[in-house]
This record gives sequence, structure tokens and C-alpha cells, in this order.
Amino acid sequence: MTNTHQRPRLALTLGDPAGIGAEVTLKALADSEVSQNCDLVVVGNRHLLTKTYKNLTANTDSSLALANPDELNVIDVDVPNSGEIITGVGNAASGAASFAYMKYAIAQTLAGDFDGIVTAPIAKSAWKAAGFDYPGQTELLAEKAGVERFGMLFVGRSPFTGWTLRALLATTHIPLCQVSSTLTPELLTKKLDLLAECLERDFGIKNGKIAIAGLNPHSGEMGQLGTEEIDWLIPWLKAERQKRPHLQLEGPIPPDTMWVKPGQAWYGNSNVKNPADAYLALYHDQGLIPVKLMAFDRAVNTTIGLPFVRTSPDHGTAFDIAGKGIADATSMKAAIQLGVELVKQRQSLPHAEAQRRGEEKDVMRT
Repeated sequence: MTNTHQRPRLALTLGDPAGIGAEVTLKALADSEVSQNCDLVVVGNRHLLTKTYKNLTANTDSSLALANPDELNVIDVDVPNSGEIITGVGNAASGAASFAYMKYAIAQTLAGDFDGIVTAPIAKSAWKAAGFDYPGQTELLAEKAGVERFGMLFVGRSPFTGWTLRALLATTHIPLCQVSSTLTPELLTKKLDLLAECLERDFGIKNGKIAIAGLNPHSGEMGQLGTEEIDWLIPWLKAERQKRPHLQLEGPIPPDTMWVKPGQAWYGNSNVKNPADAYLALYHDQGLIPVKLMAFDRAVNTTIGLPFVRTSPDHGTAFDIAGKGIADATSMKAAIQLGVELVKQRQSLPHAEAQRRGEEKDVMRT
């Protein structure tokens, strides 16, 4: 799927047009270091970008750095009822627009026009109001790409130490009361497969160290605080260690202490020894509360298991501050930069080189 050994080609979708997607896009692209190593195309609406640009330049600090929409490569995607979009209010019209942007970007990426997609945030409620019943962008991406094995990996690079935090969620957008019944040895094996493959394919880590959380307080404390660990989680992990001797699998680690080493590695505690290359959390808040506590303004959500790269800022549409010029673009910058890095890493793999040589031979024959 990658354009081997050429500049990464990224599609950047604007997300919900009633939110902060256009603002963080213009702020991120004003930094020449963000997009200088890739060919980036904005998928959405030039009129929306221009409107946002004019509003921000007229009503905010004149020193605010913004990319000029006239200088950006933009693909306009036609959407119905665009006149009903209201800044700061997610509705059916804004949901239909953000869904159309995503659908177009996915189709063109699968067709080979892009190597990856960077997605600004959408509102799930607006998608539902527009008639699109998906838990989120991740599930739409997986469906259109035709994959059943996929996951939400959150990546953040510490501004204090340069250490990279990677956290995968075993379950995502489901009610807390459904977590225990949804978790199974089969599900965790799929997630562990994905995580190990991702570490090697996207980050060049072949013999990774992976920390795996327990489900219950104190990891069940020998069945006193829940029995999932002794019933199946500990036996499953023992079997996985035997199957994967090249990996260091730690766990199940009590959820309240699993994040101590990452916190120390993030903030620069010199006493931390050998933090994990990745952390597997069993449910949404178990993973995302610590990730957002450490890296709220710079964490990136990347969908693993797809045939192309997908990254996204780890924040929402922020309807409450849309149009006010105060949205932080750090996470969007990080999403673009990580997208570039992941595409380049995939391009460097041996199979990518073999594919390139095969394409060259085909050209020579013709």
C-alpha cells in the first residue's frame, strides 16, 4: 500500500466541521517542520478552511501562526445540507460531512493515491444523527479496509526525555459492565498478535517487552477481588510466554501500579529501569486515563492492523471552544509527524523493497 521510497503521501481529513478540526489543521500546517517531509492533501472543504482562517485572523492575536488555505492542497468533498452546519454545534449535517470526508479519504487510499490518513476528530453522536451507526472512525476504517483484526494504539513521545509511550486497548467503546464478558483468551491473543506485529513493522522493535494489565484491583489478589485472573488470564499469559519466547511478556500487572514506570520514564525519573516497549490495557479508561494524564496534548491514536497508516489527535471535537482560536494543535502536529514516520518505516521493510523491485521490473518489461 505504501509508495515505496518516495515522500509519504498523506490525506488529512478535517473531521467534524462544527468542531476544532479546521483550526488545529491550519495551526499545525503553519509549522513548516510538520509537513516538510511528506506530500499532504487536506480532504474536506476549502470554503470551511477559508472561513476559519478569516475568523481567526480577524478575532484573535495577530501573532497566531496559521497556514493560508490558498497555499494548501485541498480536495473539496461535496456534502448535502452544508448550510445547516453551525460552529460549535454537532448535528446531522456536520456528521454527514465528516463521514463523507472519511469515506473519500479511505477510498482514495485503498486505490493507492495515499500511503496513510490523518484524521481530525469527529462526533459519534453527529454520525448517528446523520444515519451512520459506527462506534467511531476506527471501525469504519477497518470495515472499508476489509480487516477483522485491528486495534487502537495510543502513542506519545515525552517532551522531557524523548521516551515513547505505546498503549493498546483490548476493548474500546463499550460500557464498563460489558468488559468482563467481552474479554476472552481469544480476544487477547488477537490483540497481542497485533501489538507484536506493530512493534516490529511500524517501530522496528523485534523482541519487544510488553506489559499486560490485570482486570481487577490488585490483579484479583488470588481470587479475593475477582476471579478472572486465576480463571483464565494467568493461564493464558503462561501459554503465550511459551508460544512467544522472543517477547518479554510481563503481567498481569495490577492496574494501579502498571503505569508507575511509564510515568517515571515520561517525566525523567532517573531511577526507572527498563520500561516496557508497549502496554496492553484491558479496557478504555484503564489505558486512556494514564495516557491522557501524561500526554493529553501530544498523544496520537493510530489504528493498527490496517493495510495503510492511520493516525489521529487524541482529543475530541471540542465544540465548546470551536471558533475561539484557543485550540491546541500539538496533538495534530504529532499525528502528522507520526504518520510520516510510520509510512517511512513501512517503506524500509524488506517486503517493501522487494515490491519496489518487482514494480521496476514490470516497468522495464513494458
